[in-house]
Amino acid sequence: MIDLIKELTEAYGPSGREEEVHSLLLRELEGHIDGYKFDNVGNLLVWKSGSSGKKILLDAHADEIGLVVTNIDDRGFLRVESVGGVPPHAYVGHRVRFPNAVGVVYVEGETEEERKKNFTSLNLDNMFVDIGARNRDEAMKIVPIGSFGVYDSYFYTNGDLLVSKAMDDRVGCAVIVEVLKRVKKPLNTIIGSFTVQEEVGLIGASVAAYSLVPDVCIAIDVTDSSDYPKSFKRHSMTLRKGPAIKVKDRASISNREIVEKLVQIAEQEKIPYQMEVLTFGGTNAAALQRTRAGIPSATVSIPTRYVHSPSEIVCLEDVHNAVELLLNYAGKGV
Repeated sequence: MIDLIKELTEAYGPSGREEEVHSLLLRELEGHIDGYKFDNVGNLLVWKSGSSGKKILLDAHADEIGLVVTNIDDRGFLRVESVGGVPPHAYVGHRVRFPNAVGVVYVEGETEEERKKNFTSLNLDNMFVDIGARNRDEAMKIVPIGSFGVYDSYFYTNGDLLVSKAMDDRVGCAVIVEVLKRVKKPLNTIIGSFTVQEEVGLIGASVAAYSLVPDVCIAIDVTDSSDYPKSFKRHSMTLRKGPAIKVKDRASISNREIVEKLVQIAEQEKIPYQMEVLTFGGTNAAALQRTRAGIPSATVSIPTRYVHSPSEIVCLEDVHNAVELLLNYAGKGV
């Protein structure tokens, strides 16, 4: 799976611009699915038919956080707005990739004292992007207002850990791909939903399940890992202890029956797992459970260090165990 995760995380796919990621997913799934379609908001929906008449939807969002150009000054420097939950400090001194250019993000300041002050009170009003343009007209030809950018970051391995931008949530996409590849004759029809615009408000997930009417939905996403210095003390999730079965987050409470079944399967199959109670944030499960008359929904999470940074870190074994857990869930019947 490493090569697939590398390719997906390094792809360009900010919210609303997920086409490159979808193309990679379809290429990877060729010969392993019975059909696919794009819905009206751009979600990629794929499926593998089962015999039980029941449908399980596995969801992962294809988008990533980013920046959008809002203005360009006379010297060709870009002003930007966030696309999703962008932490400004993670961009300073880092590169950002647009479709036709790469720029460097930095902090304004006429004096060293002013710059130091801006470093301590970072916000997008006192930051800019330098794409090397000579003036506004040149910049407008390369990166016009409305262009989207993402971290210009690459994938690498560090022992059993994988490091890259956009693990949130390309690692979830990779998990679904692996499940669909490995399941041969599924009991339940398995639907893979690679949704758009999760980072700006669960937009894609709010309609993803509508046309295919699944019986249950499971979102696969990342979650906080509390195993680095001065991390969140009320979180128990850590790397290397298996996928996290979510109980609740700020946006939703997981369906109790799905949670109990996932726990039962993990214990029966001796799959390492941990329980997740997240004190902030949310996943597509919050939107999926509201679809139509309501669909039982839950989340399986991959613990991740430094979420929404250029270097999100996951443990490969946790990813493999998430695949095993979901394979067994799909095979047990709804």
